[in-house]
Amino acid sequence: MADLNASILPSLSSALADIVARTKPAIVSVHSHRSRASGFVWKPGLIVTADEPLAEEGEVSIRFSEGTDRPARIAGRDHTTDIALLRFDAENSVPITLSSVIPDLGSLSVVVAAEQGVPTAALGMVSLIGDRWRSIRGGEIDARIELDARLRRRQEGGLVLNAAGEAVGMAVQGVRRILVIPSATIDRVAGRLETHGRIARGYLGVGLQPVELEDGLGAMVMSVDRAGPSAAAGIRQGDIIVGWNNEKLSGVRSLMRALGPDSVGSVVDVAIRRAGAPVQVKLTIGERAET
Repeated sequence: MADLNASILPSLSSALADIVARTKPAIVSVHSHRSRASGFVWKPGLIVTADEPLAEEGEVSIRFSEGTDRPARIAGRDHTTDIALLRFDAENSVPITLSSVIPDLGSLSVVVAAEQGVPTAALGMVSLIGDRWRSIRGGEIDARIELDARLRRRQEGGLVLNAAGEAVGMAVQGVRRILVIPSATIDRVAGRLETHGRIARGYLGVGLQPVELEDGLGAMVMSVDRAGPSAAAGIRQGDIIVGWNNEKLSGVRSLMRALGPDSVGSVVDVAIRRAGAPVQVKLTIGERAET
């Protein structure tokens, strides 16, 4: 056993060190109004970082591993998926190539981040793999990946690599756990931020309360924005939404899930009950204003 360990452990150590060394040029520290985080070069001139530790105002700067400081500006941010995009002078920057590979449960991963421009590395294990999920803020995450690793606040936004050195996502702090925002989510959200500067969200202009009906579930309209899409469609306070595009409503959450970026501007058939009588209306989904 001693001979086996003497062979395997140095090889594993060297392989991990090599993975980190290859990744370092793309890793940056992100400084924003007393807040510190990590990030990585996604495309020439574009940095992906974690949104939550990024200050709401003030100047932003980035520091590369060789000690170079550069000013940056926020190109867009999405609170729901914890992804922010920064623009900077792209001279001599080295983008990272993201991989759509989902790591295996129990596999080793390395988080490469930075503190004050100094690269850091943390070894962890993939502790949970799940399907697509929705964050508490309503963002769609393409896979549930949890990492058993130690992550300090300044390392949020660091790059997660698998044992083959492939970049599989970005590390962020969840509630009592470390989450990995997968590459597919990063490419999708950062792509929209690059083009539009924000992620559009559908807006109905109503406050809803789930209710149980004799034949299923419904969503009671508790309030109506007089200038919103629902008011324009004729929906009133007290109406109960029971159907959406000719399908039975399965709950308020399912209705909210239908209000993604691609829903804005689409026309939907809404089935409601008004004082017990069935009513059909057509509603054009609006765009939620930035807050």
